[in-house]
Amino acid sequence: MIDLEGSMFEEILGLPVHVLVVHAVVVFVPLLAVLAIAYVGLPRWRHRLDWALGLLAVVAPVTAYVAVKSGEAFTDALVARGFQGQILDQIFEHSRYGDILFRIVVPLGIVAILLLVATSGHPRVPRLPALVTPVLAVAVVSLSIAALVYVYLTGHTGAEAVWGTTL
Repeated sequence: MIDLEGSMFEEILGLPVHVLVVHAVVVFVPLLAVLAIAYVGLPRWRHRLDWALGLLAVVAPVTAYVAVKSGEAFTDALVARGFQGQILDQIFEHSRYGDILFRIVVPLGIVAILLLVATSGHPRVPRLPALVTPVLAVAVVSLSIAALVYVYLTGHTGAEAVWGTTL
């Protein structure tokens, strides 16, 4: 049997996948959060933002998933090489923040898509209760703020683990 999950999340061209994909997370998650807040706060611009919000609502959670899975593979490789002590504690802290970030970004993507549908004005979308759009808007803004906080915490703890004692 071929272990696709293990190999897919371990290396690309000899580099750990995690080290490469985290840059996508650091770009796409804040973009999703800021664009989602703009979509809520600037209703006149929604027709210009909707396609980008829809795209980011899918891409950001996917990159976060790949970051989590590749991070797990990377951590396993470091443990197998004998990493222990303080550096491993830092890696585990970083991993906890990354897991929380993933658990925020997935609902953010889902709620953003629901908001897009609710505000689309498409004839196939049934008439929704008046409270739906404000509730979705509050959820989008709240999850966006949480995503921004946790992308910072995750990135900071990861950078601290890698570069904290280097310079």
